[in-house]
Amino acid sequence: MRMRPALAVTFLTVTLSASVLPATARATDKAAADGTTFSNVVVDGGKDIVLGLTTRKTVTITWTARDPEGVAASWAYLWHGPNTDDADGILPQYPPTGTCAVSVADPTTSTCKVSFAVDARRDFDHNGLSGAWKVLAGAQDTNDDWTETDVTGTANVKRYAMVTANASPEPVKKGRTITVTGKLTRANWETGTYTGYQGRPAQLQFRKKGSSVYTALKTVTSGAGGTLKTTTKARTDGYFRFVFTGTPTTGPATATGDFVDVR
Repeated sequence: MRMRPALAVTFLTVTLSASVLPATARATDKAAADGTTFSNVVVDGGKDIVLGLTTRKTVTITWTARDPEGVAASWAYLWHGPNTDDADGILPQYPPTGTCAVSVADPTTSTCKVSFAVDARRDFDHNGLSGAWKVLAGAQDTNDDWTETDVTGTANVKRYAMVTANASPEPVKKGRTITVTGKLTRANWETGTYTGYQGRPAQLQFRKKGSSVYTALKTVTSGAGGTLKTTTKARTDGYFRFVFTGTPTTGPATATGDFVDVR
């Protein structure tokens, strides 16, 4: 991953008379902080950030900053790695402009928001970047005291997955055996391809013709190269599909239903 300098942090300017420090500075003097707290931290609306090989999307972080002196500026970003001094991933790489709104009822409280672009091709160059990312937030109060701290909560960044399904033979006589095959793959950011995901459960589901509801038939574990294969009995016309619910590092996937005509 191409890392931006750790000092590059987004300042979310509040409309106050207090001066705001340059957006390229980073708070390092935690001892100077006089009580800024952060809460209500939400990344991407609380949804997982699922990225394929070339996914581009906008990620938003929202939070509340409180300080007895009032908040002059606040910032937040995501990081991944052992610690902030040795992070192997930092987002955003190129800090955008954000905003903070001071509460009319309580001038010590500001609601803040920052949005930034994520480009899987540019920002993710190894698969170890999937999983939990931490949120670091900071603030400057109206007396120019700074606080920066890791905030409780994480954002889950996952590799995009795909699964296929093919049921045969078709048509088939009622009571005969149907073989359903497929393949489970996921984005490999290191090779730039979708590669098989082995040893993972996928549920075989069936939807009767004329119905909108799928029912579970059985669970199949993916084999070498992510291959899926199982059998079932032909009972009535309908659609077969595999469903993969995902893992902490990989997003969910649902195959397109494959229709079988039972005669």
